Amino acid sequence: MRRKVRVYFFSLFLLSFFSLPTRAQLPDFTEMVKSSGGAVVNISTTQKIPAGAEGGAEMPQFPEGSMPPELEELFRRFNEQQGGGGYAPKEARSLGSGFIISADGYVLTNHHVVKDATEIVVKLSDRRELVAKLIGSDARTDVALLKIEARDLPIVTIGAPDKLQVGEWVLAIGSPFGFEQSVTAGIVSAKGRSLPGGNYVPFIQTDVAINPGNSGGPLFNMEGKVVGINSQIYSRTGGSMGLSFAIPMDVVMNVVEQIKVKGKASHGWLGVQIQDVTRELAESFGMKKPQGALVAKVISGGPAEQAGVQIGDVITEFNGQLIDHSADLPPMVGITPINNDATLKIIRQGENRILHFNIGLLPDEEDKLAAAKSTNKSPENQLGITVSELTNEQRQLLQIPHNGVLVQDVAKGASRDAGLQRGDVILRIQNIIVRDLNDFDKIVKRLPTGVSIAVLIQRQGNPVFLALKLK
Repeated sequence: MRRKVRVYFFSLFLLSFFSLPTRAQLPDFTEMVKSSGGAVVNISTTQKIPAGAEGGAEMPQFPEGSMPPELEELFRRFNEQQGGGGYAPKEARSLGSGFIISADGYVLTNHHVVKDATEIVVKLSDRRELVAKLIGSDARTDVALLKIEARDLPIVTIGAPDKLQVGEWVLAIGSPFGFEQSVTAGIVSAKGRSLPGGNYVPFIQTDVAINPGNSGGPLFNMEGKVVGINSQIYSRTGGSMGLSFAIPMDVVMNVVEQIKVKGKASHGWLGVQIQDVTRELAESFGMKKPQGALVAKVISGGPAEQAGVQIGDVITEFNGQLIDHSADLPPMVGITPINNDATLKIIRQGENRILHFNIGLLPDEEDKLAAAKSTNKSPENQLGITVSELTNEQRQLLQIPHNGVLVQDVAKGASRDAGLQRGDVILRIQNIIVRDLNDFDKIVKRLPTGVSIAVLIQRQGNPVFLALKLK
């Protein structure tokens, strides 16, 4: 019995002894935080919501004579001060992170952190607070460049994200939930991730704990160099779930240089819609394994059409770079300078071909839709909305070849209450196809009141049914 006890304790000793080197191998981030933490900043913004804007606090409506005259006069004066619209102006505030890239005050953060901000305040690690100027931002890559008036500031060192390896330790410093200079660590989970709405960014995926307020902060490698900007998380709870995504610094610095020179960033464009090649599709195309980007649609008038790309082509290389997954292609094209010569290697009906073309300029959908306003608008109607015919340019951008009218304005009333927004395309009302303005006017005039009306719209490429009720 005693022998068994001695063997047991001896085994425990060996287990603890051999586990010591493993513990010793865990990284120590203290020196990195000391040397680089001073360049990480807290960013707070203010957005003003004008009177009458959606989401404002609506004044209650009382029947005439139901309150004392003094109180009724007080409400009347308040309404007049707010423009008579019944909505009070509001200020929305948000928090984020950023980091200093030059001693004279250039600061990087996310576009979504400073979007629509009327004031941007940068709080330094020494507790100074400085109002920042927005030099420029790019929604497609979610990068924004700020400038503060200061000198001899601590700066970060920019690293090479292409040298990152999956499994490598990385560190984030930021202000989650406003808690400044919070440090979290993890490993690189994957590289080159494509996310919805971020096709032009090959994201770095990590399991670093990132939460609201970390956005715009730096992601460091073990050399203490910034390899990415923390931008997004995947979460079902609103907090960290070990799925965090950072924008690689090579993409970021490309955007920064363009903003410094031109005030904005431009992105290359091929003009195709693509999808992954499955095992079954690869077999049908005579390919040894699934790889490349399968062309599902060629945009009319785009560079790909001019180059001779056809539906069903499989793009396997861009400028000599292999395309393993379809998500690899957009970032490659996006960072290529406009009008540069480029080549595609494709497989068409089992044969390899080389196509040559010039990189086009990626259209800005929002700007083009705003610039392509039609003068052919609908008059006022009981839905309380203004709509217009879709131009050919708008149809191409929205991928709506036929039917539909574009919502230009939504007044207060049933349509706004139902969730209808400017930029929606109305396709059907009560299951009746809306082909043009004439159809829209005829249908709206016959709509009943007091019952729910089904309206089919397209919003951001997705069909959505809304239900509204006219009074």
